[in-house]
Amino acid sequence: MSLNTKTSENIGQEDHGPGTDYTFAALPSRNPDVNGNTQYIHIHDTNIDKCGASLLKSAKPSSSAPHNARQPGKLQETNKFEESMDTQQPQEHVFRFTGDGWEYFGIWVVNLLLTIVTLGIYSAWAKVRRLQYLYRNTQLADAGFDYHGTPIAILKGRLIAGALFLLYYAAGQANPFAALAIMLLIGLAMPWLIVRSLRFKLYNSSYRGLRFAFSGGNKDAYTTFLLFPVLTMATFNLLAPLTHQRIKQYQHRNSKFGATPFNFDASAGSFYGIYLKSAGIMIALAVLFAPGPAFLPELVPPFFMVTGLLVMAYWTASLFNLIWNSTTLGEHRFVSHMKVSGYMWLGFTNLLGILFTLGLFIPFAEVRMLRYKLENMKLLAQGNLEDFVAGQEQQTGAAGQEIAEMFDLDISL
Repeated sequence: MSLNTKTSENIGQEDHGPGTDYTFAALPSRNPDVNGNTQYIHIHDTNIDKCGASLLKSAKPSSSAPHNARQPGKLQETNKFEESMDTQQPQEHVFRFTGDGWEYFGIWVVNLLLTIVTLGIYSAWAKVRRLQYLYRNTQLADAGFDYHGTPIAILKGRLIAGALFLLYYAAGQANPFAALAIMLLIGLAMPWLIVRSLRFKLYNSSYRGLRFAFSGGNKDAYTTFLLFPVLTMATFNLLAPLTHQRIKQYQHRNSKFGATPFNFDASAGSFYGIYLKSAGIMIALAVLFAPGPAFLPELVPPFFMVTGLLVMAYWTASLFNLIWNSTTLGEHRFVSHMKVSGYMWLGFTNLLGILFTLGLFIPFAEVRMLRYKLENMKLLAQGNLEDFVAGQEQQTGAAGQEIAEMFDLDISL
């Protein structure tokens, strides 16, 4: 029997180039398969010399061998690693607002007139129309949100809020101590009312037909919305950043989309940083541009207005970015990059428009601000967003529909 004595180096150069693995070589078979065919074994090129060239019957790779078998082991591992990295790359989805100022102005005017004519009763229907327009024109990955709240539920909540206010006012007219007692009772009920309001708002909000939910409990609500505010007042607002952080943490960590909870990981120290920087900006502006002896009194109001706008713009934009950059939905992360300069300019021009139009520019200002905030936000989705939503629908099922009647009250807090 004659044997081919080509070396692995010559084989590589002749057939497929240097460094190529020759994964299949025919050996003189002592144990042929059931069909009498020659068996094939895998031999890495670095082991060919050790086995001996005399063992090779043919240097040609078998055409019947699988394609993957001819690939180098290290190359296969590299390809798998690259494929794994590709699947881990998040998909970026930018929020968009497609509403128009003039369309919203028409809704706003009709709502205002009917609310006045009906002595405020129509305000519940006005809120539903307004939120439905804003929700349905908010887009994420070419799909919109929706609002499902009913006017009757909102009206019941507003009647309760109005009754509490009238009770407080009447008690104040009769006896100041009675008014104080009523105020304390309202304060004690406030965390419970806030939880009901959050449940109503989230349950009646949806994306791609799947509703949100809120699962916060009353115990944590009383700590967040009663204990911390009282401590803040007792410490002359020194705990205001901590209270703010606890409120956002309670809201986000108890919110869900379908069966997946949101998470919030911003620390209290990050809130304190923004509060302290805002105070520092205010103090610096007051020192640098404080009215002197030659300062005209007429310039004092504009000075404080510009200073307030600058500080408020920094405070609002920085907190907005911090809150959403610290929020996740399962494996998906939100990103916000709203600029202080852009927000300040938008707020300033909106204020001028409202002043010069005697309030008629309000709906245009609302649309401009909402568009600016949304277009500076995006969602980094791990995997296909449609598949994620479909999975949530299967997990949630119809259970949410059964508890709809539990959240039929909106205090509009």
